[in-house]
Amino acid sequence: MLNTQLLLVLAGLAFLFLTAKKWITRRHTNQTLPPSPPPLPLLGNLHIFPTKDVHYQFTKWARQYGEIYTLYLGPTTAIVLTSPLAIQQILEKNSALTSDRPDNYIARLVTGDDHNLVLAHYTDTWRSLRRGAHGILTAQACLDHLAIQQAEAVQLSHDLLTDPGGFATSIRRYSFSVIMSVLYGKRVPRYASPEATALFKMLELWVNILSPGAHPLIEMFPALRCIPGPFASWRRLCKKVRIIQRQLYFGLLDEVEARSDQGNGNGCFMETVCARAQEWGLDRELTGYLGGVLIEAGSDTTSAFIQTLVLLLVAHPQVQRKAQVELDAVVGTDRMPILEDLEDLPYVRAVILETHRYRPVAPLAVPHAATAGFNYGQYTIPKGAILFVNTYGVFHDETIFKDPETYNPSRFLENPEKEKLLDLAFGAGRRVCPGMNLARNSIAINTMNLLWGFDFMKARDATGAMIEPDVWDYSEGVATCPNPFKCDINPRSRHHEEIVRRDFIASRDAFLPFEHNLSASDKAFIREQWKD
Repeated sequence: MLNTQLLLVLAGLAFLFLTAKKWITRRHTNQTLPPSPPPLPLLGNLHIFPTKDVHYQFTKWARQYGEIYTLYLGPTTAIVLTSPLAIQQILEKNSALTSDRPDNYIARLVTGDDHNLVLAHYTDTWRSLRRGAHGILTAQACLDHLAIQQAEAVQLSHDLLTDPGGFATSIRRYSFSVIMSVLYGKRVPRYASPEATALFKMLELWVNILSPGAHPLIEMFPALRCIPGPFASWRRLCKKVRIIQRQLYFGLLDEVEARSDQGNGNGCFMETVCARAQEWGLDRELTGYLGGVLIEAGSDTTSAFIQTLVLLLVAHPQVQRKAQVELDAVVGTDRMPILEDLEDLPYVRAVILETHRYRPVAPLAVPHAATAGFNYGQYTIPKGAILFVNTYGVFHDETIFKDPETYNPSRFLENPEKEKLLDLAFGAGRRVCPGMNLARNSIAINTMNLLWGFDFMKARDATGAMIEPDVWDYSEGVATCPNPFKCDINPRSRHHEEIVRRDFIASRDAFLPFEHNLSASDKAFIREQWKD
């Protein structure tokens, strides 16, 4: 007990010494840093740093302190960017200096040193992972997998016919099944599939670990890493997540390798990664984590967008009706839309853009870090600074978008030049989302399908009164999603329902190549699904 107490005291003293040293040093060098809220000695701005809805507070500060401002987080300096110009100049023009990530001790405990493509430092290991991701997720490669993506989208529409109340889980299944099929050549036919159960359990734990308050501020105060195991429950949680991740990631990789060895490959992306791993500088450990992190990121973000779309359609029926008029004129009612229709549907495209703008899935993205100091105008960006990209703040800047708190897709028809700004929804600089092409295809296909086939209406309570959807009720995290909400989903007509059922039956051949190595329960589910 004495040794433990002594260790904690020493860690506390080390923390105070290092924080005081950095504070004194910073006082002499911060004359050219961007403005900041008034800091306290040692703490800096930690006492006012928000514990929830961070992007809202960051946006309020941006209106007060400008497009670029500083937050002093104990010994750490953070710079918040809230304008297209600042983001372009700092993250694009100076990308060689701003493509790092802040140190993430928790991520290293879970995945190992720099094995996570999203959170890894800007090193040769990250470059190898990025090379692999870019090699398989090109625009053309994603088009080559459009058949399974379209088939899974048809199943999503079919699922809404059979279980409209379970729309959120149906959307999550769709999103995960697409990324699984494309990456690993194995689909997920139901929400309760073993791989889906493992992934969603792991993601829930992962989000809990990374949430504020789940662990000490280890990155800001490294001395806290010395806290003994019995006093660090977060260490046990990290170990649990690591076990689930590795079982899922490397189990899927084993299946891909076994199919390839037997000559039964189906052209999935991970077959290409395995074949070119040496060329891209990937050992088996990195190969396993590359695929795993891509399914983790891809399934979560696309699902969040589609759920946001449903929420906003329920809240804004006039937008829904206008999009349906356009779809009826261009596509008609005798077939479901296809990706090629999108270019002839300017209002539907505007709905997609406005959904990105109004409720970006990643309102603050994943922070960058500066590997060297440099200047931006009159300000200094110091080495080691955390760089927050306030995507939400840019998208809700009234000097860029008139009436930013109004959901109005027509703004992109009136000012089409603003569309390019929406690329920020997928990140900035060298850290832009590698799965952007696949995600855009999924978003487009499902936006068209859902608007074409269904009416999304406000639910009613036991008294018959309409339940108003809360468009502000969102989960916390890097990727945000509407919290569970109720709505009524009905096919637009009996004819639309028949077309969805017809196209679902026609999708059977597209599913077959991706139904290898399914669990016995999944095989039984599929037999039941097709027995009629």
